[in-house]
Amino acid sequence: MRLDPLPTWRLLHALRLLGFADDAGIAARVGSDQAEVAEELLDAQSRGWVQHTAFADLDGWSLTDRGKAENERLLADQRQEADLGGEVDAVYREFLPLNARLLRACSDWQLRPADGDPLAANDHRDPAWDDQVLAELTELNEELAPLVGRLVAVLDRFAGYDDRFASALRRAQAGEPGWVDSSTLDSCHRVWFELHEDLIATLGIDRSAEH
Repeated sequence: MRLDPLPTWRLLHALRLLGFADDAGIAARVGSDQAEVAEELLDAQSRGWVQHTAFADLDGWSLTDRGKAENERLLADQRQEADLGGEVDAVYREFLPLNARLLRACSDWQLRPADGDPLAANDHRDPAWDDQVLAELTELNEELAPLVGRLVAVLDRFAGYDDRFASALRRAQAGEPGWVDSSTLDSCHRVWFELHEDLIATLGIDRSAEH
């Protein structure tokens, strides 16, 4: 019998942020033993909160709509207890204009308009163009840190987003372009996307209806 079972909110929230992951990926995110995570996933599946999918060479878990609703309910309980002053919402409002800048920077990292082709892929042969994007990401990195600090003061599970973003940015600045926008690395874009998802999940906001 486990004395300290994995909290349900942590399991569901990890899947909310990861989107789709196997047992090992979820275990790494929550910092628990893989066998324990596998058992908890089966329990969550029996409750209709998660679903397992296998196709081609992919095999993993994702939240169901019921699981997403349960995740948001549990996070709302946390926020109601810890965030009496509405700090998470205040940070979210300040985050939105930074998010628009991040999306533009990632678009500029992926595309380098050329004569006759405004959607030409960026081949990263123009140092001035790439340096401009990295400079914007550096400014965003500096503005992100205090926001994360304010979130951590309310809910410590927000810790690490600023460190992860800074680490990815350093790799990109060292000449590894994938660390800006790759979905398979803990890139600037992936870290930022997860923080955005964390905020809207915590506040119960529908991303598609976001302004």
